[in-house]
Amino acid sequence: MSTENTKNVCEDQVYAQVFKSHSKTVFNYIYYKFGNEEKARDAVQEAFLKLWENCAKVAPEKAKSYLYTVANNLSLNVIKAEKVRLKYADKALKNTHETPEFVLEEKEFKVKLDHALNSLPENQRTTFLLNRIDKKKYKEIAEIEGVSVKAIEKRMHLALKTLRSKIDGI
Repeated sequence: MSTENTKNVCEDQVYAQVFKSHSKTVFNYIYYKFGNEEKARDAVQEAFLKLWENCAKVAPEKAKSYLYTVANNLSLNVIKAEKVRLKYADKALKNTHETPEFVLEEKEFKVKLDHALNSLPENQRTTFLLNRIDKKKYKEIAEIEGVSVKAIEKRMHLALKTLRSKIDGI
């Protein structure tokens, strides 16, 4: 333990920086698992509360890993036997020049996509969304999920294969 690094997560500035740096990605990670914005917010709040309660035991460089682990454990406790319904938090801005046919096709595609994503196993869905929505690299996803990069590559391959078979035009 170096004497230079005396900062810990209990310091307001450090805790605030950890929150600012990781709250959005932890929220997205849990949101993909829960498929419910309110439950995801609760889980993120609970994860940061546990971090605060254990701030003396968690080094700032380990805070990200701690948050993901706590949040993941919370999500596993809540969704043990449930299927997760995925909803999108960010709605695309609508172009006023879209034809009614285009709008209808877009809605139909979104329904197909939602159905296809919901039919994926949780680990494939989470991997797919972290990579394609949050732009996380396989290595980052592997760290979050606690598996090898090869496992993430396999999950992504299987997810894409399933999505292609379930959705025409991809």
